[in-house]
Amino acid sequence: MPTRGTQPDFAPRYHTIEQALRRRIAGLQPHAPLPSETELAREFEVSRMTARSAVLRLVADGLVYRESGRGTFVAPPPSGRRVDSLVRFSEEMRRQGRLPSSEVVARERRAATAAEAEQLRLAAGADVVAVERVRLADGTPVARERSAFPVAVAALLERDLATGSLHEALVDLGHTPSFGHAVLSADSATREDAELLGLAKGTALLVERRLILDQHGDPLESTESRYAGERYSLTVTFDVEHG
Repeated sequence: MPTRGTQPDFAPRYHTIEQALRRRIAGLQPHAPLPSETELAREFEVSRMTARSAVLRLVADGLVYRESGRGTFVAPPPSGRRVDSLVRFSEEMRRQGRLPSSEVVARERRAATAAEAEQLRLAAGADVVAVERVRLADGTPVARERSAFPVAVAALLERDLATGSLHEALVDLGHTPSFGHAVLSADSATREDAELLGLAKGTALLVERRLILDQHGDPLESTESRYAGERYSLTVTFDVEHG
Protein backbone atom coordinates (compact mmCIF):
# COMPACT_ATOMS: atom_id res chain seq x y z
CA MET A 1 0.00 0.00 0.00
CA PRO A 2 1.25 3.54 -0.63
CA THR A 3 2.63 5.26 2.44
CA ARG A 4 1.44 8.71 1.39
CA GLY A 5 0.54 10.68 4.50
CA THR A 6 2.90 8.81 6.82
CA GLN A 7 5.34 11.75 6.70
CA PRO A 8 4.42 15.42 7.22
CA ASP A 9 3.49 17.49 4.15
CA PHE A 10 6.73 19.48 4.34
CA ALA A 11 8.92 16.39 3.90
CA PRO A 12 10.11 15.92 0.30
CA ARG A 13 8.40 13.03 -1.49
CA TYR A 14 11.70 11.24 -2.04
CA HIS A 15 12.28 11.39 1.73
CA THR A 16 8.94 9.65 2.36
CA ILE A 17 9.91 6.85 -0.04
CA GLU A 18 13.43 6.63 1.36
CA GLN A 19 12.20 6.23 4.94
CA ALA A 20 9.64 3.61 3.90
CA LEU A 21 12.34 1.64 2.10
CA ARG A 22 14.70 1.89 5.06
CA ARG A 23 12.05 0.27 7.23
CA ARG A 24 11.57 -2.53 4.69
CA ILE A 25 15.30 -3.12 4.31
CA ALA A 26 15.64 -3.60 8.09
CA GLY A 27 13.49 -6.72 7.75
CA LEU A 28 15.12 -8.14 4.60
CA GLN A 29 18.10 -10.41 4.09
CA PRO A 30 21.24 -9.27 2.26
CA HIS A 31 20.91 -9.43 -1.55
CA ALA A 32 17.09 -9.45 -1.38
CA PRO A 33 15.65 -7.53 -4.37
CA LEU A 34 13.82 -4.22 -4.01
CA PRO A 35 10.96 -3.02 -6.25
CA SER A 36 11.98 -1.40 -9.52
CA GLU A 37 11.80 2.37 -9.96
CA THR A 38 8.67 1.90 -12.06
CA GLU A 39 7.04 -0.17 -9.32
CA LEU A 40 8.03 2.36 -6.64
CA ALA A 41 6.69 5.23 -8.73
CA ARG A 42 3.38 3.42 -9.07
CA GLU A 43 3.22 2.45 -5.39
CA PHE A 44 3.96 5.94 -4.04
CA GLU A 45 2.24 7.82 -6.90
CA VAL A 46 5.32 9.81 -7.87
CA SER A 47 7.52 10.19 -10.93
CA ARG A 48 10.29 7.70 -11.69
CA MET A 49 12.79 10.52 -11.11
CA THR A 50 11.51 10.99 -7.54
CA ALA A 51 11.65 7.24 -6.92
CA ARG A 52 15.18 7.13 -8.34
CA SER A 53 16.26 9.98 -6.01
CA ALA A 54 15.13 7.96 -3.00
CA VAL A 55 16.94 4.83 -4.17
CA LEU A 56 20.15 6.73 -4.92
CA ARG A 57 20.21 8.09 -1.37
CA LEU A 58 20.06 4.51 -0.10
CA VAL A 59 22.87 3.55 -2.48
CA ALA A 60 24.95 6.47 -1.18
CA ASP A 61 24.40 5.27 2.40
CA GLY A 62 25.51 1.75 1.51
CA LEU A 63 22.13 0.19 2.31
CA VAL A 64 21.50 -1.11 -1.20
CA TYR A 65 23.48 -1.78 -4.38
CA ARG A 66 22.47 -1.71 -8.04
CA GLU A 67 23.34 -4.13 -10.81
CA SER A 68 22.86 -3.02 -14.39
CA GLY A 69 20.02 -4.88 -16.06
CA ARG A 70 19.12 -6.75 -12.86
CA GLY A 71 17.84 -4.22 -10.33
CA THR A 72 18.47 -2.98 -6.81
CA PHE A 73 19.35 -5.28 -3.90
CA VAL A 74 19.85 -5.07 -0.13
CA ALA A 75 23.54 -4.62 0.67
CA PRO A 76 25.29 -6.84 3.23
CA PRO A 77 25.94 -5.00 6.51
CA PRO A 78 29.37 -3.34 6.54
CA SER A 79 31.85 -3.78 9.35
CA GLY A 80 31.79 -0.05 10.08
CA ARG A 81 30.19 3.20 9.00
CA ARG A 82 31.28 4.82 5.77
CA VAL A 83 33.07 8.05 6.49
CA ASP A 84 31.25 9.88 3.66
CA SER A 85 27.76 9.22 4.98
CA LEU A 86 25.82 9.71 8.18
CA VAL A 87 23.52 6.84 9.03
CA ARG A 88 21.44 7.12 12.17
CA PHE A 89 23.14 5.21 14.98
CA SER A 90 20.09 3.01 15.62
CA GLU A 91 19.81 2.07 11.97
CA GLU A 92 23.54 1.50 11.70
CA MET A 93 23.51 -0.93 14.63
CA ARG A 94 20.46 -2.81 13.33
CA ARG A 95 22.19 -3.16 9.98
CA GLN A 96 25.04 -4.88 11.83
CA GLY A 97 22.61 -7.22 13.59
CA ARG A 98 22.97 -5.44 16.94
CA LEU A 99 20.21 -4.10 19.20
CA PRO A 100 20.45 -0.30 19.60
CA SER A 101 19.25 1.70 22.59
CA SER A 102 19.90 5.04 24.27
CA GLU A 103 20.16 6.41 27.76
CA VAL A 104 19.22 10.08 28.11
CA VAL A 105 21.76 11.72 30.40
CA ALA A 106 20.38 15.26 30.20
CA ARG A 107 17.90 17.37 28.24
CA GLU A 108 17.41 21.06 28.80
CA ARG A 109 17.03 24.52 27.37
CA ARG A 110 20.11 26.59 28.19
CA ALA A 111 22.32 29.38 26.91
CA ALA A 112 24.41 28.42 23.88
CA THR A 113 28.14 28.16 24.17
CA ALA A 114 30.17 30.42 21.87
CA ALA A 115 30.93 27.46 19.59
CA GLU A 116 27.27 26.38 19.42
CA ALA A 117 26.09 29.93 18.68
CA GLU A 118 28.60 30.21 15.85
CA GLN A 119 27.70 26.86 14.29
CA LEU A 120 23.95 27.35 14.60
CA ARG A 121 24.18 31.02 13.50
CA LEU A 122 22.62 32.30 16.71
CA ALA A 123 23.01 35.65 18.42
CA ALA A 124 25.30 35.78 21.43
CA GLY A 125 23.40 34.75 24.54
CA ALA A 126 20.67 32.91 22.61
CA ASP A 127 19.24 29.69 24.01
CA VAL A 128 19.59 26.22 22.55
CA VAL A 129 17.89 22.90 23.15
CA ALA A 130 20.58 20.56 24.50
CA VAL A 131 20.40 16.77 24.63
CA GLU A 132 23.04 14.38 25.95
CA ARG A 133 22.70 10.64 25.43
CA VAL A 134 24.74 7.48 25.71
CA ARG A 135 24.26 5.27 22.66
CA LEU A 136 24.39 1.51 23.26
CA ALA A 137 24.57 -1.61 21.10
CA ASP A 138 23.47 -4.89 22.66
CA GLY A 139 23.58 -3.12 26.02
CA THR A 140 27.21 -2.02 25.62
CA PRO A 141 27.92 1.74 25.65
CA VAL A 142 29.42 2.78 22.31
CA ALA A 143 29.23 6.57 22.25
CA ARG A 144 28.59 9.64 24.35
CA GLU A 145 26.62 12.10 22.25
CA ARG A 146 26.01 15.78 23.05
CA SER A 147 23.76 17.77 20.71
CA ALA A 148 22.50 21.35 20.52
CA PHE A 149 19.54 22.56 18.46
CA PRO A 150 17.87 25.95 17.87
CA VAL A 151 14.88 26.64 20.15
CA ALA A 152 12.59 26.30 17.13
CA VAL A 153 12.63 22.58 17.99
CA ALA A 154 12.07 23.03 21.74
CA ALA A 155 9.28 20.45 21.55
CA LEU A 156 12.06 17.90 21.09
CA LEU A 157 12.45 17.97 24.87
CA GLU A 158 9.04 16.33 25.21
CA ARG A 159 9.79 13.45 22.84
CA ASP A 160 10.87 9.91 23.67
CA LEU A 161 14.60 10.09 22.96
CA ALA A 162 15.46 6.83 24.73
CA THR A 163 13.60 4.43 22.44
CA GLY A 164 12.49 6.82 19.70
CA SER A 165 14.51 8.31 16.83
CA LEU A 166 15.73 11.86 17.41
CA HIS A 167 15.97 12.54 13.67
CA GLU A 168 12.46 11.22 13.05
CA ALA A 169 11.26 13.54 15.82
CA LEU A 170 12.94 16.46 14.06
CA VAL A 171 11.21 15.58 10.79
CA ASP A 172 7.94 15.40 12.71
CA LEU A 173 8.58 18.95 13.94
CA GLY A 174 9.09 20.25 10.40
CA HIS A 175 12.89 20.11 10.18
CA THR A 176 14.32 17.41 7.93
CA PRO A 177 18.05 16.67 8.48
CA SER A 178 19.35 16.89 4.92
CA PHE A 179 23.11 17.39 4.67
CA GLY A 180 26.12 18.54 6.64
CA HIS A 181 29.77 18.07 7.39
CA ALA A 182 31.88 16.52 10.14
CA VAL A 183 35.39 16.70 11.53
CA LEU A 184 37.00 13.57 12.96
CA SER A 185 39.75 13.57 15.55
CA ALA A 186 41.18 11.48 18.37
CA ASP A 187 41.00 12.20 22.08
CA SER A 188 41.41 10.51 25.44
CA ALA A 189 38.45 9.63 27.64
CA THR A 190 37.75 12.18 30.35
CA ARG A 191 36.48 11.15 33.75
CA GLU A 192 32.87 11.72 32.59
CA ASP A 193 33.48 9.77 29.36
CA ALA A 194 34.95 6.91 31.35
CA GLU A 195 32.00 6.76 33.74
CA LEU A 196 29.36 6.92 31.02
CA LEU A 197 31.04 4.51 28.61
CA GLY A 198 32.43 2.08 31.17
CA LEU A 199 36.03 2.71 30.14
CA ALA A 200 39.26 3.52 31.90
CA LYS A 201 40.09 7.22 32.00
CA GLY A 202 42.50 8.04 29.18
CA THR A 203 41.19 5.32 26.84
CA ALA A 204 41.44 6.28 23.15
CA LEU A 205 38.25 7.76 21.68
CA LEU A 206 37.18 8.60 18.14
CA VAL A 207 35.56 12.05 18.23
CA GLU A 208 33.17 13.28 15.56
CA ARG A 209 31.98 16.90 15.55
CA ARG A 210 29.28 17.51 12.99
CA LEU A 211 26.87 20.17 11.82
CA ILE A 212 23.64 19.11 10.11
CA LEU A 213 21.46 21.46 8.06
CA ASP A 214 17.75 21.14 7.41
CA GLN A 215 15.85 21.06 4.11
CA HIS A 216 16.13 24.86 3.85
CA GLY A 217 19.88 24.89 4.40
CA ASP A 218 19.54 26.30 7.93
CA PRO A 219 21.70 24.94 10.78
CA LEU A 220 19.73 22.32 12.69
CA GLU A 221 22.05 20.23 14.82
CA SER A 222 25.50 20.69 16.30
CA THR A 223 26.71 17.40 17.77
CA GLU A 224 29.83 15.93 19.32
CA SER A 225 29.92 12.13 19.41
CA ARG A 226 32.68 10.49 21.43
CA TYR A 227 33.03 6.84 20.41
CA ALA A 228 34.86 4.14 22.34
CA GLY A 229 37.62 3.39 19.84
CA GLU A 230 37.60 -0.37 20.43
CA ARG A 231 33.81 -0.59 19.89
CA TYR A 232 33.32 1.49 16.74
CA SER A 233 34.90 1.89 13.33
CA LEU A 234 34.61 3.92 10.13
CA THR A 235 35.01 2.59 6.59
CA VAL A 236 36.70 4.95 4.15
CA THR A 237 35.89 4.86 0.44
CA PHE A 238 38.12 6.97 -1.80
CA ASP A 239 39.31 7.65 -5.34
CA VAL A 240 42.97 7.54 -6.33
CA GLU A 241 44.12 10.65 -8.20
CA HIS A 242 46.75 10.27 -10.89
CA GLY A 243 49.06 12.81 -12.41
